[in-house]
This record gives sequence, C-alpha cells and structure tokens, in this order.
Amino acid sequence: MTARADTDQALIAAAQRGDASAFDELVRRHTTTMYRVAVRILGNSSEAEDAVQDAWVSAWRSLKRFRGDAAPSTWLYRVVTNAALAQIRRRRPTVPLDVSDEAVGGLFADHRDPEGQAVRNEEATMVHRAIATLEPSQRVPLVLHEFEGMGYEEIAEVLDVGAPALRSRLHRARLALLARLKEMHHG
Repeated sequence: MTARADTDQALIAAAQRGDASAFDELVRRHTTTMYRVAVRILGNSSEAEDAVQDAWVSAWRSLKRFRGDAAPSTWLYRVVTNAALAQIRRRRPTVPLDVSDEAVGGLFADHRDPEGQAVRNEEATMVHRAIATLEPSQRVPLVLHEFEGMGYEEIAEVLDVGAPALRSRLHRARLALLARLKEMHHG
C-alpha cells in the first residue's frame, strides 16, 4: 500500500470512530476524482455534482460497514459509480450532454495551437457524445479503464463482476463506441 492509501485507511478508521474531521479530509482529497468519474459516466456536470453529493452521503452512511477488503479509493470509486448509475435510472429519457471544458476538467485545453485545439475539441466532443450513448454497463467500465486508468482487477472489484465478464463488457463497449463514432462521422 502507498503512504496515501495508508493515510486514507487511517482517515476511514478515525471517521468510523466518529471523527468528522477525518471524513471531511477524505471528502477534500477525493471529491475532484469522484466528480471526474461521475461527469464522464453521466455526461452532465449538474448530474455529476448531484451524484457526488449522493455518493458522499452513501459513503458516510456505510462507513461503519467498510472493512478494508478493498483500498479506500476502490471503495470510493464503487460508491460514486453506484450513485452515477442511480442517477441514470432516475433521469428523464433524454438529458443533453455537457461536454464543456469545465465538465471534463479542462482535459483538452491547449492554448498554443488554437486551430489544432479546435479540431481536438471537436473530436473530444464527438467521443464524449458517443460514450454518452453507450449503455451504462458498457460506459462505466470504459470510463474507468480509458479515462481513469484503472486496471481490470480494480474495475472488476468496483463493479463486483468477474474478470471474464469485465473483459467482455470492455470489448463490447469499444466495438459499440467505434460503431457510434462511425455513425456520427458519416451521419
């Protein structure tokens, strides 16, 4: 375990004993990452904010049940992923995709090449729109692997699925994403 994980583990233990400031520190450390995951899953910054709030409430309520079987970050990924999926189940049939620089954390900002940046922004917008059309069972593992850089084992733990099922979901997600991008490019 890294020193950060050890520290997060210690913060969780302190929060389990009733130390609210320890939980506040976890919130401070992990909210940005949780928001980034939620906005990529949901494609909408407002919904992502709601999902992160729901995730922290859920984390607080389930804190006593955290046994440390998973790393604290893995547990938090699971909590925010579940909150984002719950948000998807509650949403109206269509929600516009918010792909502003702010929503994706300024990921595509490069001010040295404005013309090239415009093309990259257009491509990024197309990719984010295509990802938003995927079923949640495909979108979530794709986001966690491709954008968050998580390995198969950790994603399988977050989603509570076996490695073969995860690999299958990722494969189908990539194929579906390519098909959507081709449709968008030719449509």
